[in-house]
Amino acid sequence: MSANFEKLRVVVLGAARQGLAQARYFSRKGAFVTISDRQTTEQLQGSIQAMADYPVNWVTGGHPLTLLEGTDLICVSGGVPLTLPIITEAQKLGITVTNDSAVFMQAVKAPVVGITGSAGKTTTTTLIGRMAAAGIKAPSTVHVGGNIGNPLIELVDEIDPQDLVILELSSFQLDLMNVSPHIAAVLNITPNHLDRHGTMEAYINAKANILLHQGRSDIAILNRDDAESWNLRKLVSGSLVSFGMHKPNGPAPAVYFEQGQVMLSRNNIVTPLLDTSLIQLRGEHNLMNVMAACALATAIGLTPAAMEAGVTGFTGVSHRFETVRVVNGVTWINDSIATAPERTLADLRSFSEPVVLLLGGRDKNLPWQDLARVVHSRVEHVVLFGEARQKIAEAIGNPQPADRLSSVSVCETLQDALEQARTLAKDGDVVLLSPGCTSYDAFKDFEERGEFFHKWVNDL
Repeated sequence: MSANFEKLRVVVLGAARQGLAQARYFSRKGAFVTISDRQTTEQLQGSIQAMADYPVNWVTGGHPLTLLEGTDLICVSGGVPLTLPIITEAQKLGITVTNDSAVFMQAVKAPVVGITGSAGKTTTTTLIGRMAAAGIKAPSTVHVGGNIGNPLIELVDEIDPQDLVILELSSFQLDLMNVSPHIAAVLNITPNHLDRHGTMEAYINAKANILLHQGRSDIAILNRDDAESWNLRKLVSGSLVSFGMHKPNGPAPAVYFEQGQVMLSRNNIVTPLLDTSLIQLRGEHNLMNVMAACALATAIGLTPAAMEAGVTGFTGVSHRFETVRVVNGVTWINDSIATAPERTLADLRSFSEPVVLLLGGRDKNLPWQDLARVVHSRVEHVVLFGEARQKIAEAIGNPQPADRLSSVSVCETLQDALEQARTLAKDGDVVLLSPGCTSYDAFKDFEERGEFFHKWVNDL
């Protein structure tokens, strides 16, 4: 794909954050840009006003195939499915289909660290960003973005070769990737986004794309304790740094946990990296996120002091296993980002306290059986809401005499579920929003759902 977009005809599909960033970038590069979105002109007024200073055309209410006439490039926003007729038709016609991350990777001059995984991406990306900021000095600058924060495509011309870029990359962004980061991490792969990818194989292939285009001088970071992540080691072209709970055999660089310390073994020399008492994040899954960040830091060449600085004082990212408030002895925790049953399972393993679990939203065609089984042994009350409530209720079934589970409530909305949770929760309980579903049945994204939870709890 050429980096010269002057006078090219570019169609951007989707007018959300990524789409608008792409449209601004291509417009500044001299392209003729059309933004197409399925929403109406009235619904898109905010986006249209935000682009008022750019000479872009708007096509609203859908993606007509006539948009392809004379078009050189289709640029897809993250949430837009690649099965749309306009995309499949464009591919038949030989029109290049890309996205902001692929364009960014083609254009950026600085080394890139890329992080993907089914869970823990944002926490790990934030942690390694903090570590890098502590360890990398001026005139170099650390840029953190991608699926987290602002799309970096708009800043690509300001990023210098001596800088460092840290990108969180979703499977949606990786779907169209044809350049891999210099350092690439796959944290874990569990069933997710099957409503988008169709099969687990297609989902794994999208994640694997982060490694597929690496060369001999590049570095892969893989999780020894996650079967699908570890299976990707056969794709590694350069060096491999692994992480996991236990120390492996062999000289290859490996991060692990031992006696309250995160450790690094390399060439049979063991180095302590940080004391886990510094970690303020709850749960074994967050210890894994910290170890992943330390493996990335090792690959970058950061010191243990920088790793400690990144972890110290970090209490987490909003809507990710976040304690909102303790009211009358009840702890209310927001993990709205938990949009798959596997993520909810990881959350439940972090508690010995009685849990009132809020589950529901829009299903992603993911299996519920494993979570349903654990719910019976680890949860006191389940409160279901949203489109998927009946499907989840059927998977869980009725409480049995030997269960810890004592009730399953079915509500229509999240607000109804919160009211029910308030009546069920007692002193010493945890009310956990870990929905296992997307938010799109009632909210624009998981953040809006998390903010609703925040406000409701803070109004108690």
